[in-house]
Amino acid sequence: MERSMETAASRGLPSFVWRAGQERRFDMVRRWASLQGAVVLDVGCGVGMYTVALRRDTPHVFGIEIEFERVVVAHQRVTTVVQSPGERLPFPNDTFDLVFSNEVLEHVDDDRACVAEMVRVTRPGGRVIAFVPNRRYFFETHGIYWRGQYHFGNIPLVNWLPTPWRERLAPHVRAYTQADIRHLFDGLPVRMHLLTQIYPGYDNIVARFPRLGRIIRQTTYALERTPLRVFGLSHLVVVEKCVSG
Repeated sequence: MERSMETAASRGLPSFVWRAGQERRFDMVRRWASLQGAVVLDVGCGVGMYTVALRRDTPHVFGIEIEFERVVVAHQRVTTVVQSPGERLPFPNDTFDLVFSNEVLEHVDDDRACVAEMVRVTRPGGRVIAFVPNRRYFFETHGIYWRGQYHFGNIPLVNWLPTPWRERLAPHVRAYTQADIRHLFDGLPVRMHLLTQIYPGYDNIVARFPRLGRIIRQTTYALERTPLRVFGLSHLVVVEKCVSG
């Protein structure tokens, strides 16, 4: 139990069940990348939920995951999943049409190195699509450390604290501003197509309180079309690798 909590703190919890929130994110990926027959890499694939979904459109889907136990589960679903850190991807340059990452960069040891690797293995004209936590969201969804003990759950207003205070409570996970996202890609041969924010799927609320959940979902999804999207749960970033010459 202690080991599982340490893993949850440092690596996050992967998607174990495919629900409306995941389906919506997958539809966003489809909107911004051509998946038919594409060669795709799922970075930090967890137990392979998105890896399987990507195979709806193409058989050429690969995944990497650093936690061995999750690799074993994912490999039962997609045999092209291997164990690897995101900072050292075991693939040649210019291999993939799409490199995808869902809520992973906040957990890696070196997020700049991981982003550089994702760009390296993307072919010119291909795209990198990533979801990462938003520093302006009302809750820290990865829990906090308090008096040396890890407390799992959604903790309000942690991300709004000054950075030194936030890092004392949440040293195990990053949250990003829009400027942070742009900094990750500084100096890399990419062009940014999209940087926006999205709200969560509220699947647990919808399951327990369907009417209330649907109202919350519809209301906050509408906010994504307004300046209030900046308070969404996650950033969605889409970049395209430049064609040299």
